[in-house]
Amino acid sequence: MKIINKLVSLFLLLTLFSSLLTFSVNAQNYDELADQLKKKQEEIKQVQQQLSQSQAQEKTLKTQLAYIDAQNKLTELKIEETEFQLKKLDKEINDLSGRIERLSTSVDSISQVLLERIVNTYKHSGTTTLDMIFSSRGVTDLLERLKYLQVAQANDKKVLYQLQATKTTYNDQKTDRQTRQEEQEKLKKDLEKYTEQLVEQKKAKDELLRATQNDEKKFQDLLAKLRADTDSISRALAGAGTKIGSVKKGERIAGIGMSGCTTGPHLHLEVMTPAHVENGVIIGRENKVDPKPYIDSGRFAKPNLSYTGSDCSQGGSCSNGDITTRFGQVYFLGTHAGLDIADFFGASIYVAEDGEAYTTQDTKACYLTGTVGKGVFVDHKNGIVTLYWHIP
Repeated sequence: MKIINKLVSLFLLLTLFSSLLTFSVNAQNYDELADQLKKKQEEIKQVQQQLSQSQAQEKTLKTQLAYIDAQNKLTELKIEETEFQLKKLDKEINDLSGRIERLSTSVDSISQVLLERIVNTYKHSGTTTLDMIFSSRGVTDLLERLKYLQVAQANDKKVLYQLQATKTTYNDQKTDRQTRQEEQEKLKKDLEKYTEQLVEQKKAKDELLRATQNDEKKFQDLLAKLRADTDSISRALAGAGTKIGSVKKGERIAGIGMSGCTTGPHLHLEVMTPAHVENGVIIGRENKVDPKPYIDSGRFAKPNLSYTGSDCSQGGSCSNGDITTRFGQVYFLGTHAGLDIADFFGASIYVAEDGEAYTTQDTKACYLTGTVGKGVFVDHKNGIVTLYWHIP
């Protein structure tokens, strides 16, 4: 009877373990989240198509405002999509945590039963078939004992297998939860990025309306100026520069001027990486990155003595050394590819790092100012090229 009781207890435990492994997800909630995500993704596709179509239209103040509004809508949809993904992940992580806790309890319970069986087996390990024959009350009793012994041994093996399977499942669930937690952290960062992006896009619209005062002629004048300056730099960098020679970090390389398409003295600084110079031509000039982190970290020398790192690009009074236009600032034309730093005419410009310097200039005068844009670029021989533009 003791063997039968133990087998019954073992059977009940295995039944409990089996039920604990059966994980039921609230399918309705997951389906709702999946449907909401799908709808948001469809809306995102539609807005992206609208943006592509609007880019092909002629630039007017009206179309540009519509374009910015579509960008805002797209970013808002991405925020909503990310929030839905986070909700779904939160539920999955909570469900996994509950499953892991139940599996941990199952491992402990099965381990305890297995331990008891091992101890019990050890106690009777010295019992021989002859002992069983002489201790049995008859042939029927002997056969029953042999049968129960075989069943007990088979169940011991089954418990051992279940324990190993449970441990494997437990480890798999922990890995799955960790993966989802990492994905959750990434989505949280994406959410922060989209939120900041939306703020920037709204600022761009406000700045556009402030600069143009909702006037089409003013918009076209600003558009022409920005296009002219961008085109001027592109033409200059497309050709080969004239080699000056080696320069050292912090060495004066030029003075601040107002050549090319600009209405006031300032330095336009660009950083290109990965990039290098071959035969006077910048290879990788399209790979532009933000110069500010390089300067603020101390890796680059300050580009001018007055440099403060302060951003006055959203209006207000700008002093010498302040950033008047930052890298990545969204224009109605596009995105600013450098860092504009205010300073007086003739103020010294200092090279960021050691390297080989070249002079460069536009192939024609800017129609707005009648002057030819000029600059200096430096190959730092480490995958970085810097450009200093609007020099006298």
